[in-house]
Amino acid sequence: MVDAAPTPKENMGQPVPRIDARLKVTGGARYPADIPVSNLAYGVLVTSTIARGRITALDVEAARATPGIIAVLTENEVKGRIAKPEFGGSNATSIAPLQGADIAHDGEIIALVVGETFEAAREGAMLVHVDYAKETPSTSLYSQGAETVAAVDASKRFKEDPKVGNFDENLAASQVKIEADYFMPTQHHNPIELFSTTAAWNGDELVVYEPSQNVTGWKIEIAKQLKIDPERVRVVSPFIGGAFGSKGPITPRTALVAYAAKLLGRPVRCVVSRMQSFTTMTYRAETRHHIEIGATQDGRITAFKHEGFEVTSRPDPYLVGGTTATALMYNYGSVLTKVSLVKTDRPTPGYMRSPPETPYVYALENAMDEMAVALNMDPVEFRRINDTMVEPIKHRRFTSRSLMTCFDAAASEFRWSERKSEPGSMREGDWLIGMGCATAIYPTNIAPCAVRVRLTADGRVRVQTASHEIGTGIRTVAAQVAAERLGVATEMVDIEMGDTILPPAPVAGGSNSTASVCSAIMKACDEILDQLFYSASSSKEGALSKARVDEMKVANGEVVSERASEKIADILSRSGEGAIEQYTEFLPEGASPQGVSNLYKGKLEMIGGESGKQAIRFAFGAEFVEVWVHKHTREIRVPRIVGAFAGGRIINPKTARSQLMGGMIWGISSALHEATEFDHREARVVNRDLQDYLVPVNADIKEVTVILVPEVDDKVNPAGVKGLGELGNVGTAAAIASAVYNATGKRVRDLPIRVDTLIGEA
Repeated sequence: MVDAAPTPKENMGQPVPRIDARLKVTGGARYPADIPVSNLAYGVLVTSTIARGRITALDVEAARATPGIIAVLTENEVKGRIAKPEFGGSNATSIAPLQGADIAHDGEIIALVVGETFEAAREGAMLVHVDYAKETPSTSLYSQGAETVAAVDASKRFKEDPKVGNFDENLAASQVKIEADYFMPTQHHNPIELFSTTAAWNGDELVVYEPSQNVTGWKIEIAKQLKIDPERVRVVSPFIGGAFGSKGPITPRTALVAYAAKLLGRPVRCVVSRMQSFTTMTYRAETRHHIEIGATQDGRITAFKHEGFEVTSRPDPYLVGGTTATALMYNYGSVLTKVSLVKTDRPTPGYMRSPPETPYVYALENAMDEMAVALNMDPVEFRRINDTMVEPIKHRRFTSRSLMTCFDAAASEFRWSERKSEPGSMREGDWLIGMGCATAIYPTNIAPCAVRVRLTADGRVRVQTASHEIGTGIRTVAAQVAAERLGVATEMVDIEMGDTILPPAPVAGGSNSTASVCSAIMKACDEILDQLFYSASSSKEGALSKARVDEMKVANGEVVSERASEKIADILSRSGEGAIEQYTEFLPEGASPQGVSNLYKGKLEMIGGESGKQAIRFAFGAEFVEVWVHKHTREIRVPRIVGAFAGGRIINPKTARSQLMGGMIWGISSALHEATEFDHREARVVNRDLQDYLVPVNADIKEVTVILVPEVDDKVNPAGVKGLGELGNVGTAAAIASAVYNATGKRVRDLPIRVDTLIGEA
């Protein structure tokens, strides 16, 4: 294991402990469902027990007669009073509750029972009786009745399928070829903090307490659905107990609970049960991939084809579209890709940690290992041969690409040179040992952002932004950036986040928060320094009178020039100001001039790392895994995993390491544990609890080593940082699949890899 506080290397800040750590470990951090609200009523959802059909009768009389029940809301009370959401933007789905008798998926919300206590509301919900006219549903990619459509035709955000050159001719001329299909199942978010909504009205003013990665966008959508002025809505989400996409888009439950609170004239809190979260929230879309690769005998790829098929709901064209990453990965001679959406009777999918890259790169990197075997070539060298600084589609340069530096660092730490390529040739007693590796990649995204920074005479700094602490450490790195820029200690910086009364920030997703928020903070701090330096220089008094502004800097609460220094407090006092406060808007390159004003309207302009006209921005990494497979029982163990990652400027090595380690552990989970199981006859989730939805525990995770590779990239954004939160889990599953092949000789292409997958092999 590397130290919890890695020693900073070039272009890295200090491993400052999280500034909110004490609050979290002592229970002082208030999560939205913990926030005290007086006169609170409790809501419990009633959800459908079929996946397709119509409600023919809904009997709620027994529920209403239950002691402690305040109200039961059905279509009769709601339809027409809440506007139907439009899919896209901040909305998770267009499937709205209580708007009609039709059922679109298993577990759709069909009623809300409100009681004086949670127990009363739950009992009332159990007494709601529903009759249905059932229809045969379609569950998955190949279910009868599922509709397959081209992504470019169905989704406005997927402009084209990347391609270049003549794939068919190049493949036909290739000396070595592989062709295979790969599968990643549906996976569900299971954060420790359950999903919840608490809505309280004060006259015409609404406050919503809900775990959110996007309070600014939610404010606008809630107002739209409730048909009120957005200025009358406030969304508060100070802390989040697990998110990574699940709390990014707003679900229709929020407006329903807010409407119930308005109707009843008292606050309502609805905490979604663990079972209901499998059907009322988003999830990772099930995907299948068809890949063909052609190469010369010396290992140069001449032809690459990637077809992806993704499950979505009937009405909403939710898109993963990971070919935007895989088509740019290596120096392919020609590229042909196509993404198709498969419409089924399922809830609309949504974002889950590195949504496009995790499934698509899993398929690509698995195929890369297969091709390396076909070429009788070391997998690392195969990737080295096809490494490139220029992507193959539009021939744009990467602003930086430290991929092979990462491979070399991780391979050395892992002792890759000790690996034997012959499957099954490494053993320890009854255990077969395998080693595998894979590339990790994630685009460096950025978005418009606004912040307010205040510097007071006592040297304290306050930073305000509606960004979100979802566990990534953004509070801490924001404080570090402000402290560094204004020359104060990190402990002197107070951070306010997660509230729509603060300046708007982008969604905490796509690993953009550090780049976006810190770039805005840097700009605001520089504007404060301009004012401070001018005040010191233009004064007729003071040690810095008439000193050159361009020679000034701040340190330890003082403004310092080459010949003199003066306390910030004295400068502010002399100017008659007790503080300098600066509201600043940051617009990244590629954003429209209306980027921040659009943010105020709930419209996010995320500038993707792959969208540059001349250059593209990506973070890279390399992951190496060792697996042990028992010869007789086929049990699979992962005793060690090593990852090396290059992410531009690392503001805090400690929080960066934590994020990358968490991603790698999630990757192990994806490879060996996680899968949402369905009854395909009914299109219903079977394992909707933590007993049957498998995730790793402490005993499953042994040695995890994270290497932070120094990298300087001043072209990605003013802060020079690349997103890391989602990078760590992109390559893990493919590395494990490759290691399993190295151990057993069995090529596993469908996840998860479990005991039954390997039974019967030598």
